[in-house]
Amino acid sequence: MTIPIIAAAAGAVLIILQAILMILVGMHRIRHRVNLGTGDDLALERKIRRHGNLAENAALFIVMLALAEMTVVPNDVVRIIAIVFIVGRILHAIALSTVSGSHGAETGKIFQAFRAIGALATFGSFIALGSYLLAGIF
Repeated sequence: MTIPIIAAAAGAVLIILQAILMILVGMHRIRHRVNLGTGDDLALERKIRRHGNLAENAALFIVMLALAEMTVVPNDVVRIIAIVFIVGRILHAIALSTVSGSHGAETGKIFQAFRAIGALATFGSFIALGSYLLAGIF
């Protein structure tokens, strides 16, 4: 059995990003004395969603990346997909680092672009992994 080194490296980067986002939520909670929920704090709500969004996507991605690496997908393709996903998640986290662009607030074009690129990179990575796996199996 091949050990999925690329998936392990991608998982390491993503878990560090997850920890950073978790710490930022915790620090905001302490600073603003919000124990549970958001306390109607829009910035906290945004930070919670930024953290949760990564958690929702990263776990499935790492599982599928490991399966791809251990089966039919060439390692160069696995590396490219991993890099695209990680860069996309970082850009998405940056885009969600401000309240601008949500709750009716105006946003800068750079945040709009980062959010769109992050979402497309995530979607594209999922589609690429699924397609490569299905094509290799059948």
